[in-house]
Amino acid sequence: MKLVNLSIAAAAACLFATSAHALKTEDRILKANGQIEYTKAPGDVNSIGEMITKGEVYGRLRSNAFWWDWDNEKSGSTKDNNEWGLGGSLIYKTGFYKGLGATVGFYGTVPMVSDNTLVGNTTNFGKSGKDTYRTNADGSENSIGVVAEGFGEYKAGKSDVKIGRQMIDSIMLASNDTKMVPNTFEAAVIENKDIPNTKIRAGYIMSQKLRDHQTFHSILAFEKYNQNDDSGVHKGLSVANINAASGDMKPEMVLVTAENKSIPNLTLNGEYVGISGFFSTAIAEANYQIGLGNGWSLTPGVRYLKQMDDGAGAIGGAALNGSMGRDKTNAAATTARASYTNPNSADGSILMERLVLAKGPFVLMAGYSAVSDDADIIAPWRGFPTGGYTRSMAQVNWIANTKSWMVKADYDFNKAGLVPGLKAAIDYVDMNFDEKKNIALASDFSDRTILHVDLIQEFKALPNTEFKFRFATVNADASKKTSTTLATDYESYNEYRFEMNYLF
Repeated sequence: MKLVNLSIAAAAACLFATSAHALKTEDRILKANGQIEYTKAPGDVNSIGEMITKGEVYGRLRSNAFWWDWDNEKSGSTKDNNEWGLGGSLIYKTGFYKGLGATVGFYGTVPMVSDNTLVGNTTNFGKSGKDTYRTNADGSENSIGVVAEGFGEYKAGKSDVKIGRQMIDSIMLASNDTKMVPNTFEAAVIENKDIPNTKIRAGYIMSQKLRDHQTFHSILAFEKYNQNDDSGVHKGLSVANINAASGDMKPEMVLVTAENKSIPNLTLNGEYVGISGFFSTAIAEANYQIGLGNGWSLTPGVRYLKQMDDGAGAIGGAALNGSMGRDKTNAAATTARASYTNPNSADGSILMERLVLAKGPFVLMAGYSAVSDDADIIAPWRGFPTGGYTRSMAQVNWIANTKSWMVKADYDFNKAGLVPGLKAAIDYVDMNFDEKKNIALASDFSDRTILHVDLIQEFKALPNTEFKFRFATVNADASKKTSTTLATDYESYNEYRFEMNYLF
């Protein structure tokens, strides 16, 4: 692999590192997922006029560049490429009059590189970096300018209601604003904290706008460029398949989350996602922190996810790659179906476990996940089912019968007093996919290992500015044409990312 020796040497030199970093200004915190936390937002005002005049504007400029180096290019599918976007956002928040307020956010990006589409070929070769631009139907790149946020808000006591375009963060849904434009939803969400040590949230979600999209669309139906075409989308739940089954092309989602910290050192989380006529997902999680003395702590954690079919299996099949959808009737589809326990069911589950050892600036995590040999897990909303346990950057490892383990180290050099403004992170993941599904072309993934490094730097001479370098090397086994014949390895690559953020 090109440059791999140099890359691994650089990673080894940065053995300890932190994704829990945060750029702090006087009124905001830039979190690890790219999302902004407002620490000095407008407060209560005395009139409707003051709602406007005492509102605040928050600005952000950002640059995001990507370089892709494939071990083997696949004609018409992949090629070495680069992407670079320049953009930013302007957010306006009103003051709150008798509990009422509002937020409007405009986000934009302009592609600075436009050579990722071959002449006469509608395939755009950008991978994760495609979120720095919008892909046109002919595969060319275009800018994005969109009001991704626009919601009214009402606060009363310990309740908060938001209606409109907004960010939602949970295990299964996330704004995931690590590129240029966040993933947002048109929804009504209420959160309540009346029960001691407990936070409950309920949401009714009508549509979604992915990070590289200009408009809001179906939260579930797959159609390239126009509807949900996220990397974790279920391609069998296509517009054509849903319409053929007389299903709802624009279904609504019910989201319920709960967090409880009544027992000292124990955090309990629960989540429910339901899409009537398709499927529902329930998640339970527990993390318990054990003090080891001298500032050390050990936190065991466990998460269990259960996906329950309600019609999605009959429409799209058990596999995310669409090989078992109702439109697939050839011999290849028959072979693909034979590799799944029940090809017409979306029932599935994941069991995840982890241990987190921490002291001051240092965090070490070891995680494991095992997906049941049933259906792939459906999660095209930028929340990652295995996130925080075994998912590494740009990876999907919630395919049926997949087992993964991860080791991750975080270190805050600034907090340790060693290097001002420097934080970093490194993780190593081994993903073991089901070979029989790969042979049957029911899965697009083969066994692989991933090494991923983050370096984050701030400088006193450049206040309110953060620089981030990200590197990943993926070594994938060659996919199998048959049980004995290896195909060419088209899945191994090096990826380099460089990001700059300035808050004003």
